[in-house]
Amino acid sequence: MPFREAPTGWRKSSRSQQETSCVEVGRVGSGAAVRDTKDRAAGYFTATGAQWSALVEAIKTGRYDG
Repeated sequence: MPFREAPTGWRKSSRSQQETSCVEVGRVGSGAAVRDTKDRAAGYFTATGAQWSALVEAIKTGRYDG
């Protein structure tokens, strides 16, 4: 089910420092929204709270490390 409200509270990770290749995360409903810092006009995708938690856990455990 899509979120009806616009995301708020966009923020960039403190780990990205001055990098230009990063994403921003905003709050939407009980989930999260993600957009490209370099191309904010391109839009964003949303995830439910459960989806967001699963993604963060996968990243923390190295699932996407190359």
